[in-house]
Amino acid sequence: MMNKKDNLKRVIVDFKKLTPEILAMLVEKYPYGYDDDHIISFKNINNEIVEAVEVTTHDTKYLVKVSTKLEVTMENYDEDDYEDFDNDDPNAVQDPDLESDKMSDDD
Repeated sequence: MMNKKDNLKRVIVDFKKLTPEILAMLVEKYPYGYDDDHIISFKNINNEIVEAVEVTTHDTKYLVKVSTKLEVTMENYDEDDYEDFDNDDPNAVQDPDLESDKMSDDD
């Protein structure tokens, strides 16, 4: 017997395609960040190993590629930053300024 979750559409999401909706789901599922136990590893079509964390809606399983940008964006998440954007707008989530984060650690 097939599980309902077996019929979900599967979508791999790179940081560049991250939407406010998916980001909010990630922060809700992993409020203190994700750790090694949450990371799924698989090989993509180019036979490269990809590491991702998973969030699921009623019809889709999203595998969001892990990266430093994702970690920083989740740590600094504030839903008010995205209120002027559509939930599915991939241009809403901006690259975090990783250089200034490094500099503030050195101060």
